[in-house]
Amino acid sequence: MARKISFSKALNEAMIQEMERDENVFILGEDVAKMGGDFGITSGIWDRWPNRAFDTALSESAITGLSCGASVCGLRPVAELMFADFITVCYDQLVNNAAKLNYMYQGEASAQMVVRAVTGGGIRCAYHHSQCIEPWLMNIPGLVIVAPATPYEAKGLLVASIRNNNPVVFLEHKHLYNIKGEVPEELYEIPLYEAHVEREGTDITIVAAMSMLKFAQKAADEMAAKGISVEIVNPRTIFPLDKETIKESVAKTGRLIVVQEGPKVMGYGAEIGAMLGEELFEYLKAPIKRVTSLDTPVPFAPGMEDYVLPHYEDVITACNEVMAY
Repeated sequence: MARKISFSKALNEAMIQEMERDENVFILGEDVAKMGGDFGITSGIWDRWPNRAFDTALSESAITGLSCGASVCGLRPVAELMFADFITVCYDQLVNNAAKLNYMYQGEASAQMVVRAVTGGGIRCAYHHSQCIEPWLMNIPGLVIVAPATPYEAKGLLVASIRNNNPVVFLEHKHLYNIKGEVPEELYEIPLYEAHVEREGTDITIVAAMSMLKFAQKAADEMAAKGISVEIVNPRTIFPLDKETIKESVAKTGRLIVVQEGPKVMGYGAEIGAMLGEELFEYLKAPIKRVTSLDTPVPFAPGMEDYVLPHYEDVITACNEVMAY
């Protein structure tokens, strides 16, 4: 049996092992070198490679701009944004430069860079540190958005992201950092662009990523006790989506619930729902349901934050609603 380590340790191990394997890999960001990052994810790297771990100025635009330029020169930067919300500060560098390079130069130049970004709510970080930002980026061809849900995925997907020749926004939900799971010591990749069927079922498909996966798993257990079989699909890569795996699942079950933490309007649940409405309408036995947060900024007050974010009970309600048809 593989040893169990935390989500954060799995990320740290992925970077260390990739830096051992490839001298072109380096890290940069605010306090990522000597301090080891605001969440400790890059701890110990500067001690081993002081010339490949760089503390930067308080400038997300500079971090992503430097990463883009270094990529063109053949390096593989792994940049950290302290919070994903700050991606707005470097939006131009990311979407108008990095995302377009491969296309503009027909593959002769590309931005093979990873932007690690801490995402999500639930720990009382308030309005500017708690958002789910993937919808802001899903309309940008050339970007890849990766969203691990377990320590095993954290390591394998980060390794694959570092080796990928496209700019990758690697989302790390802060609620997951301390969870533990089985992770092999050896270096391994989990392929990007491929969803994973976490649990097979016949009555309902639930698509859930990152911290929402635990809601789906708990709901599947509760519904199983009632004789209802739930299939769970974990996208792993949110953009580009593995549409075929989702379509195959819904064609089998005829019912879909998408659980996403962010607001409902224009989230990836909306994209999945639109896709299935266009391509799989005749298979649907019930309306598609989305379980999301409310369309409001994430509050600081604990009671209000809990009210705004989606709950496990919301998933159960959605399951009961789709089974009523």
